[in-house]
Amino acid sequence: MKIICIGRNYADHVRELDHTREVPAAPQFFMKPDTALLRNNDPFYIPSFSRDLHYETELVVRINRVVKCIDERFAHRCYDEVGLGIDFTARDLQRECIAKGLPWEIAKAFDHSAAVSPEFVPLAALGGDIQDLHFEMALSGRTVQRGHTADMLFGVDRLIAHVSQFITLKIGDLLFTGTPVGVGPVAPGDRIVASLAGRTLLDFDIR
Repeated sequence: MKIICIGRNYADHVRELDHTREVPAAPQFFMKPDTALLRNNDPFYIPSFSRDLHYETELVVRINRVVKCIDERFAHRCYDEVGLGIDFTARDLQRECIAKGLPWEIAKAFDHSAAVSPEFVPLAALGGDIQDLHFEMALSGRTVQRGHTADMLFGVDRLIAHVSQFITLKIGDLLFTGTPVGVGPVAPGDRIVASLAGRTLLDFDIR
């Protein structure tokens, strides 16, 4: 099982990270190992190696078939349910790696850095249109992120088509589709609650 994460897929988030950046011309992705999974709304423990640990709330698509080099017009056949996830990022380590021109897996791929909702909801139960889904996340009772999949720079089908040109997708693979504006730090004692179309899917503590 692979965790494929899309970066810079909401224009406001691109500007949030660096107002001088241009939006990407094609989808950008990186990967996390299966050891990055945080399941069942278990608590997230801030690792000792970071002093600036950020949340990034994302729609997560679960792949339901093996595909390679699929055309975008057929990509909708590759999924039928969605969930939510948190891409935890050691922002301080990421900044250091970027400044030195180094890969930044240590900032993104560490253990339990990919929280995934225990429940994945059939897309049909959400209206059937993956590009018309609203989601939001509250940190300790304060809403900090709101996303609408219509605002993605690259829609889910485009993402699947693009990634599958390089990597074979398999049943159970998870696609984190990018985060909207509003990312920020977490601290011990915080609580993350995230909902998709009014359904609470994530609810766990930061320790």
